[in-house]
This record gives sequence, structure tokens and C-alpha cells, in this order.
Amino acid sequence: MGNHGSNLDDILAEDMHHWYNKFMRESPSGLITLFELKAILGLKRMTEDANSYVDQVFHTFDMDGDGYIDFVEYIAAISLMLKGEINQKLKWYFKLFDQDGNGKIDREELETIFSAIQDITRNRDIDPEHIVSVIYERIDTKGEGELTLEEFIEGAKDHPDIMETLKTLMDLTPVLVIIIEGL
Repeated sequence: MGNHGSNLDDILAEDMHHWYNKFMRESPSGLITLFELKAILGLKRMTEDANSYVDQVFHTFDMDGDGYIDFVEYIAAISLMLKGEINQKLKWYFKLFDQDGNGKIDREELETIFSAIQDITRNRDIDPEHIVSVIYERIDTKGEGELTLEEFIEGAKDHPDIMETLKTLMDLTPVLVIIIEGL
């Protein structure tokens, strides 16, 4: 996993014209659908949670909500994940975690996402139920069982160990490598 950073940095350093040509070769319409994304990632026989997670990632990257990821959205998503400021990443994580779109994250949403990520990455080093318990014990100071965007961002920033765990769990570098190398 240590090679991903330099590999992705090298890839991002390529000029936009080259990126655009790669994107258009793989996706001549200039748009990637959810089905095409799953095909590029080689995801078959996923659990329901993992499938839901990929759907949620797609819809989060599809910034204008038109059902496609265009070149601008594609570059913006990759740049955010690799080079984005921590506030931007935390907002993106929150949007990804908030599966029902109610502006709050509950325990079940967080556990579902963490489990789904582990189903895809096959990395089960951290027990999702345990980390969710730790997050809610430390960040949900009101004891409501839900986190707002503000609580989530401030809580993550105030607890470096939680921030580090989120970074580890949410590391999409392997997925981005597959996408980039596929294009």
C-alpha cells in the first residue's frame, strides 16, 4: 500500500490532456454510469452492504445528480480524495455516511458503511462495531445516537485517534488505483 501514494502522485502529475484522452478512450460518451464504475472496479458478487456503499460513493461523486460521472466530476473526486483539505474530506465522508440524506449519521449508517468498505477492501483489521462505539462515546456528547455534520467534523478534529481511524478506514487509494489504471 505504500506505493499507492507515489503512483497516484505520478498519475496526477500527468497533464489534463493526457487524462482526458484516457477518460474518453475508456468512456467514449464522456460519462461513466454506476454500472460502468462497478465493471471498471471488477466488483462482482458483492454483499448488499458493499453494493450499497459503491452506489453511495457513485452518487457522492456525481455532484450534479444526473446519474453520470463526467470528466470534471471524476477529476474533482480524485483530487479531493488525494489532495483535499481535511474539512473537505470530512464533509465528503459525512455525505457518504448519511445514507438516508437526513443530515445526520446514526450508528447503523456508520456500521453499514464501515462493514461495506471492509467487504470491498478485504481489510478487517478494525471491528466496525467497536470503532462506531468509540466514535459515539467520544463525539456524541449529547447522547442522541446521531451526529450532525458540525458534531462529526469538530469531534473528528478534536480526537486525533478517531481522525486517524477514519483516514485508515476511508482510504480509497486502492479503489482509485483500479479506476485510474483502468482508464
